[in-house]
Amino acid sequence: MPELPEVEVTRLGFADRIAGARIESVRMGKPLRWPLGLDPAQLAGRTVTGVRRRGKYLLVDLDRGLLLLHLGMSGSLRFVRSLPQPGGHDHFDLVTTQGSLRLNDPRRFGAVVYADSESSPAASKLLGGLGVEPLGHEFLLEAFHAGLKRRKAPVKQVLLAGDLVVGVGNIYASEALFMAGIRPTLSSARISRPRAARLLQAVREVLAKAVKKGGSTLRDFSNTDGQSGYFQLEAMVYDRKGQPCRVCGTPIRQIRQGQRATYFCPTCQKA
Repeated sequence: MPELPEVEVTRLGFADRIAGARIESVRMGKPLRWPLGLDPAQLAGRTVTGVRRRGKYLLVDLDRGLLLLHLGMSGSLRFVRSLPQPGGHDHFDLVTTQGSLRLNDPRRFGAVVYADSESSPAASKLLGGLGVEPLGHEFLLEAFHAGLKRRKAPVKQVLLAGDLVVGVGNIYASEALFMAGIRPTLSSARISRPRAARLLQAVREVLAKAVKKGGSTLRDFSNTDGQSGYFQLEAMVYDRKGQPCRVCGTPIRQIRQGQRATYFCPTCQKA
């Protein structure tokens, strides 16, 4: 599933190129996770004023309203000068005066939703429960530590939940916990303020590095130019079961948490 770094890489790939473009037409293919929310023809003539990200959602701001795009489990976006004929998995085309944006989503868990504003019910339903942005200025230690202390669940599950801090997906949670020296099974409530500070910094560093590396391509993620990400090739623990830790040489262990694979070093992450 594309996580925050992959979504940010996607945004960076077309945000500048589409800004200021006028929408000429919209094509909808097979139904996605949620309906668009208006007749696609009503978008023609509107202008794209910018592209933002909130968690794993892309917010395409228009001069009237906005589009919320989610890549789902297997979606990817392409932005090109002109589009070929759509294939069976091409479910959304936004044709503009500066190029065309296409959503390809084999599993159709993605979505394109129109909202009149970010505070409208359609947008609030999707964005209202999201935690703070880990790469933004609002990701602060006091609130983060307080949020950890209020939860008794294993810390990795708390990171994945998305209501405390958004977008720390499975790969990046494992990597951040390794960097912070915290075992993923440790109760969130037991994390001290100094350890919370290390974890906060680790989350920031891991996600920023992942964006720089183009995200992670485990199966089918690629950016708007069709290029794969490379972060997974430098992972310290993720998907390295049985391989020696890059720091101490201890074999990396794998466990299951909430139906997700978790990887950690039993020596570097003692507690």
